[in-house]
Amino acid sequence: MTARRRYITTTIPYVNARPHLGFALELVQADTLARHHRRRGEQVRLLGGTDDNSLKNVLAAEAAGVDVRSFVDRNADAFAALRGPLALSLDDFIRTSSDPRHRVGVERLWRRCAASGDLYRKEYEGLYCVGCEQFYTPDELVGGRCREHGTEPQPVAEENWFFRLSRHADRLRQLISSGDLRIEPAVRRNEVLALIERGLHDFSVSRSHSRAHGWGIPVPDDPSQVVYVWWDALGNYVTSLGYGTGDNTYDQWWETSERRVHLVGKGVVRFHAVYWPAMLLSAGLPLPTDVLVHDYLTVDGRKISKSAGTTVDPAALAATYGTDALRWWLLRDVPRVGDTDFTPDRLTTRADADFAGGLGNLVHRIVTMVHRFRGGVVPASVPVSSGEPALVDVCREAPGLVDVALADFDFRRAVHAVWEIVEEANRCIDATRPWELAREERRGNGAAARQLDTVLVTLVTACRVLADELSPFIPDAAARIAGQLTPVGGLLPPAQPLFPRLHEDAQPA
Repeated sequence: MTARRRYITTTIPYVNARPHLGFALELVQADTLARHHRRRGEQVRLLGGTDDNSLKNVLAAEAAGVDVRSFVDRNADAFAALRGPLALSLDDFIRTSSDPRHRVGVERLWRRCAASGDLYRKEYEGLYCVGCEQFYTPDELVGGRCREHGTEPQPVAEENWFFRLSRHADRLRQLISSGDLRIEPAVRRNEVLALIERGLHDFSVSRSHSRAHGWGIPVPDDPSQVVYVWWDALGNYVTSLGYGTGDNTYDQWWETSERRVHLVGKGVVRFHAVYWPAMLLSAGLPLPTDVLVHDYLTVDGRKISKSAGTTVDPAALAATYGTDALRWWLLRDVPRVGDTDFTPDRLTTRADADFAGGLGNLVHRIVTMVHRFRGGVVPASVPVSSGEPALVDVCREAPGLVDVALADFDFRRAVHAVWEIVEEANRCIDATRPWELAREERRGNGAAARQLDTVLVTLVTACRVLADELSPFIPDAAARIAGQLTPVGGLLPPAQPLFPRLHEDAQPA
């Protein structure tokens, strides 16, 4: 039987500044899903990239006194370099300004929508937020300011190309309501349905060449205009697969893939759950199957944002505290719904409690007992099914619970299901007291010896299950745990500290 295919994407961020922790959350979530589904036997393709063709990038380059190409290249490289600090298993990475796959695909998508009658040109006057790269009506503002950035949009009047979004409202409503286009969590799905009910208006999909400062992809057959950055950027999900080039990668991962999954932040749901599906309907292409939405990370209650200046460098955090600690906090402490405030102290407190004091201590105790009581040899004659029942049950149930939680886009619940193994293993040690069984064994008690074998096998097996189930969440740490529990020459390696205790006063460079 052919394995199911699952295509997973992140949004592609503007490169008007270096990466921040808020986007690292999305990268780690997407990577965790990709690793999890690969382990379950699915074929997975994980895409990342950068949104280079933005007016925000042009203005930021001008403010820095740097030419746009050099500025964009430098910041895009910083995003691509997150692969190492965040332990990302990306299969592909696209840059919209330089990847040769992108322009031809955007042009093809444009022509398909034009052929369907959904593109037309008209004069327009409106309020434009550069931060969002989006026109807003006055009733969409709060006190005359953008809800997302708190800035006053600029009045803009020009002639642009428009897309007939209104034409697709009924079909979008039906797809979302039926779950054919799945939006999670439900609160975000309800927001999208409410947006559609208020009425969808056609939106501008080009900018004048002069206002775009000549940066971007020219509109096919109309060089006086460049393609609107959101149209351009959304296309990356198919252009990265060779759409428009005849590459069969597109057929494999978009046309015939069982799941096409977008991870997005709540601030861009409109674009991914309304604009993008409407563009695909117009072009006659399959829609995404899932739009999974995360909320924001904040600092002192303010959204982490390049534009707002509230940035936290994820690469610096990983260098200071370690990749495992950073990924663990993002997955363990960030809820499915609701913004989460970040501080280094919260990260270190979680890592010290769960790693040094929890997981690391558990593995160290078990390996030490195997060496102390069995000379480093894991007893081989005891069937695992006859082990300590509660711990055996928790290990058996954990994979299914993780599956259900991640299907619901709930990383915290998934991590909790795995962590139950740690807690039950510690309870098992406290209840069985292996050191007392060893003392009874030395007194000639055969039953105690057999029970000690059973307890040690159950505990070692539980930690192997832990390493396996933790591998999508903290792959580097999981590999160290697995190594500690893999015999070399018939013996477990000597017990080694797996996690350093982080200093509370450590700060990222």
